[in-house]
Amino acid sequence: MNYHFQAHRQIRKNLLDVLQETSHEDLLLIPDGFNNNMYWNIAHTVATQQLLHYYLSGNPFRIDKYWIETYKKGTMPNLNVQKSEVEDLEFLLTETSKILMKDYDSDFFSDYTPYTTSFGMDLKSIQDAIIFNNMHESLHYGYAMAQKRAILGEKG
Repeated sequence: MNYHFQAHRQIRKNLLDVLQETSHEDLLLIPDGFNNNMYWNIAHTVATQQLLHYYLSGNPFRIDKYWIETYKKGTMPNLNVQKSEVEDLEFLLTETSKILMKDYDSDFFSDYTPYTTSFGMDLKSIQDAIIFNNMHESLHYGYAMAQKRAILGEKG
């Protein structure tokens, strides 16, 4: 699983770079043709990671439920995000990745409720969930990058 954790750290670094290198205004802008923004895509990855890993293993979330309720699948972007919340998300991107690795190493995920994702993947173990989560986060990183390019084009 070391490779998958290494991949997770890299995906999170890429997401963090988007947060830190994009203006607050641009993070919240919904480009034409999209129904969410870069910020929502990034916050959604944190919320979904908690659901896939902690909820489905019967464990408590490692983050405040606000993040889950606000950014889980089916939510709409909040266009009133304060800069302090962006800073909180920067922290969560790094910390939830570290905590996941520690929890995994300490056998925190002994039970896992099988789940079929909307992508059509069957998750039967925490290992499946970690691997799928990397794919999910990469997908949303791609969306964020496409949104960033769309915004740059709109400003051009």
